[in-house]
Amino acid sequence: MELIETHAHLDYPDFVADLDEIVARATNTGVARIITIGTGIESSRRAVALSDRFPNVYAVVGIHPTNVSDEGLDFLPALRELASHPKVVAIGETGIDYHHVPEELKQPAVSTVDSALQAQNTDDQERLIAHGAWKSAQADAFCMQLDLAVELGLNVVVHQRSAWSDTLALLLPYSGKVRGVFHCFGGTPEEAAEVHSHGHLVSFTGIITFKNAGQVRATAQAVPSDGYMVETDCPYLAPVPHRGKRAEPSHTRLVAEKVAEVRGVTLEEVAAATTRTAESFFKFPLLN
Repeated sequence: MELIETHAHLDYPDFVADLDEIVARATNTGVARIITIGTGIESSRRAVALSDRFPNVYAVVGIHPTNVSDEGLDFLPALRELASHPKVVAIGETGIDYHHVPEELKQPAVSTVDSALQAQNTDDQERLIAHGAWKSAQADAFCMQLDLAVELGLNVVVHQRSAWSDTLALLLPYSGKVRGVFHCFGGTPEEAAEVHSHGHLVSFTGIITFKNAGQVRATAQAVPSDGYMVETDCPYLAPVPHRGKRAEPSHTRLVAEKVAEVRGVTLEEVAAATTRTAESFFKFPLLN
């Protein structure tokens, strides 16, 4: 049995002290390959370095939407260079996130041109303009990374939060050119079907084991066997019985076990299906 952990953040400080043990523990639980995900240029550099350090670790490089403001929009040359590494298997994570609004843009809630006209002071109007620029920069960064993925023949790892319609609208022109996996998927079966209708995938995390995650379990039950992958998003979202602690790649097995339970199949079937899907989605280098 072989599982692939398709979304980890091994470059985070949470793993500095015992990374060798963490990677070994993953192997011992059947997690044969780990994909570590960059969230900015420096994070992506660390991901690539980790792929050099560990034979079973691969890298994805990209700019997370919540980091666009800090990175700026001149990241493309550095990202292109990183993506040329033979163990880079996709671009990401990239996408749109309207949930994590910068503090200076939060209050008062101003979201439309009409409300701007009604604003009683210049600060409100300036905040509206800044809010629009913040959204626009995320969209620009997303499209730049989608273009790079097309150029390099790679797929993309998509982060979407509170931006469903805008994310799908930006992806639509790339249909047939690049595929995305909506990682840490928490949407409905209908939303998963919409993702699949455009040739994209979804991926499930430890959330599927949470008591209040009925919708995620319903979606995991409904998706086609070749339409999903498994991940941890570690160090976040540790599955039961580790909830509230640090997640790690070995927990991919717990995610897969819960998926198998809700689908009424064996763990081996889930492992085989998700491994095939990951191998067709990510650009793993050919073994010598």
